[in-house]
Amino acid sequence: MVHKKRFDSVAVVLFFLIAMFLEYQEVFSLLEDETLSYRHILRTHLGDEVFTNPSEDIIIVYTDREFYEEYDAYPLRRVDLAAIVDRLATLGAKVIGVDMLLDFKSAYGEDESLEDAFARAGNVLLVSRGQIEDGEYTGLQTAIPRFDDVTVNGYSNISANSAISERIFRLRIHESIFNLYDAWPFAIKAVSMFLDEGVSIANDRLLIGENISVQLDQFHDLYIDYPLLPGRGNFTADLHDVIGLPANEFLFVEDEEELEDLAYFVKNKIVLVGEVSEVAHDEFETPVGNVFGVEIIANTISTVLRNGPLIPAPAWIEMLVAAIMLVIFLGSGLIQNPLKRNLLSIGATLLFIVAASWVYVAAGVIVSMSYVVLAAFLSIILINLRFYLAEMSQKTMIRDMFSQYLSPDVVEDLVEDPSKVQLGGEEREMTAFFSDVAGFSSIAEDLSPTELVHLLNDYLTEMCNIILSYRGTIDKFEGDAIIAFWGAPAVVPDHARRACLASIDMDKRLVELREQWKADSLPALKVRMGLNSGLMVVGNMGSEQRLDYTMMGDSVNLAARLEGANKAYGSNMMISEYTYAVCADEVDVRELDLLRVVGKTEPVTVYELLDRKNQTSAIRADLVERFHKGLSLYKSADFVTACDEFRACLEIDALDGPAEVYLRRCQSYINDPPDVGWDGVFTLTEKG
Repeated sequence: MVHKKRFDSVAVVLFFLIAMFLEYQEVFSLLEDETLSYRHILRTHLGDEVFTNPSEDIIIVYTDREFYEEYDAYPLRRVDLAAIVDRLATLGAKVIGVDMLLDFKSAYGEDESLEDAFARAGNVLLVSRGQIEDGEYTGLQTAIPRFDDVTVNGYSNISANSAISERIFRLRIHESIFNLYDAWPFAIKAVSMFLDEGVSIANDRLLIGENISVQLDQFHDLYIDYPLLPGRGNFTADLHDVIGLPANEFLFVEDEEELEDLAYFVKNKIVLVGEVSEVAHDEFETPVGNVFGVEIIANTISTVLRNGPLIPAPAWIEMLVAAIMLVIFLGSGLIQNPLKRNLLSIGATLLFIVAASWVYVAAGVIVSMSYVVLAAFLSIILINLRFYLAEMSQKTMIRDMFSQYLSPDVVEDLVEDPSKVQLGGEEREMTAFFSDVAGFSSIAEDLSPTELVHLLNDYLTEMCNIILSYRGTIDKFEGDAIIAFWGAPAVVPDHARRACLASIDMDKRLVELREQWKADSLPALKVRMGLNSGLMVVGNMGSEQRLDYTMMGDSVNLAARLEGANKAYGSNMMISEYTYAVCADEVDVRELDLLRVVGKTEPVTVYELLDRKNQTSAIRADLVERFHKGLSLYKSADFVTACDEFRACLEIDALDGPAEVYLRRCQSYINDPPDVGWDGVFTLTEKG
């Protein structure tokens, strides 16, 4: 049996194969980025300082809130940008990277002076913007054309891999952009100018000259190695505080000694000019906190200059890891002991997480973690589920067998407490239900045995499903009759409400079934139902050789009589005053009569169950209102006027059984008046 049910082995293999494929397609980018974030935090705290400090070949010249307060204007005017560029060129900056998109003409006519400054410097890199939609290049937004001949450009396409998270982990190099425009990301172009070497991509590696060879992933993503930096708060890391100088020092300082000091910081370096103020809306989330766009560029440059210390693991390592984990999980599926099985599978998963984190911290190797963790998680669940199903198969078989006769509540009650499987019972407040198919004997005579069984099974299955859905207990079947109750073995405080709602649903379902049976050339069944609530004895009755979980008592007998009484009134569902008293706020009813059933001396007010509260159709509600008027007149012995009301009911619905009954009864009393002292009680002489 175990071998026949080893579906988990196939599923585990599929989990790992599908998860690996989806990871390769970056379906799990959000989860993977989360794992990268935690790993990178560990790297910044525990990794080699050589790899966690920013490069000394980069400096940021920034404009911040304090600068603009002193400058008393926003944004930086181009004539002042020209002055900063001139100053940087004079001080010996190797590359001047301007992270300000100059894609519109100056309103002050300052473009000429800025163009001249760019020309004098001869080493200016301007930012452009790669326009990317759904991961694909659609265009390149550059600076105004007059700067083209005196500058070079590099595009900035800082964006997150996940549509949900905005965390920046990597820089994507779009092959379509450099094929069309020979354009490269801003940071890469800056390194190319700094080293005076060309850029190319070969075999998923970024090559700049002979000394720079950075491993990229399958999407040409370059992983950015962010350093741990001081910040303004828990979520902001300020790289410019470490490798930056405010722009006003280059714009306003004229002292020779101070200029010499500035030259020390700037000479032969990549100088990035950009904004680090909140008003620029150029701030992004990274593993080390919120970082401004120019700082991400600086971190990217630093990463490239160090030959890309973060290395995506090659495909063979990913496949080897997946294969090892797959073998471990397939092996765990052979271990019967749940403790040992889960120690192996969970332990292997935790060991993988630790190992993947360690190689990232120590060597910067990025082993995809998300797909392994997801596949492992699903595999653990599935393997344990398979063992659970195997261990519970015998109990499940028993439950299924007994569920044919008892409600699931009864079965579970007996499974949990076997002592209840003994003779005896208890008195409980419950609701009893009886139903019977009208004229079933005649129907049976007109059908073949096969058709009869098919029809009866359809009917009983549908009705029982509804009863069980309302936590009812199927007592027994007697041919076409269904006997059920609510309130045992599980205590159901609202047993009357559930029984009434179940009866309403059964009546509505019968309407649908009649259409199906008609289409199959089968007779339409009309079912009568009777309900009563009260004290009943319920429990295991019978002998020690054969037990029957059933109900007994006078209240049970009344429910059975009410089912039969429907025949006398032409109704479908009849409930007692005791049932109606506890669920009057839940159902619509029609009072039928003060009835004395066979075998009882005390009369009981009976009602026709119509629908859920306030859900009776308007036409039906009008009929009920006229019927109640007629009933009131009947009780006062005004049989003539009552006849008029019952005739009005039949004008609304010519087939209304109760109205027909009362019309005949009133006409009979007109011809043969009842005795003096008549109390309106109607006595049934037949069980139904």
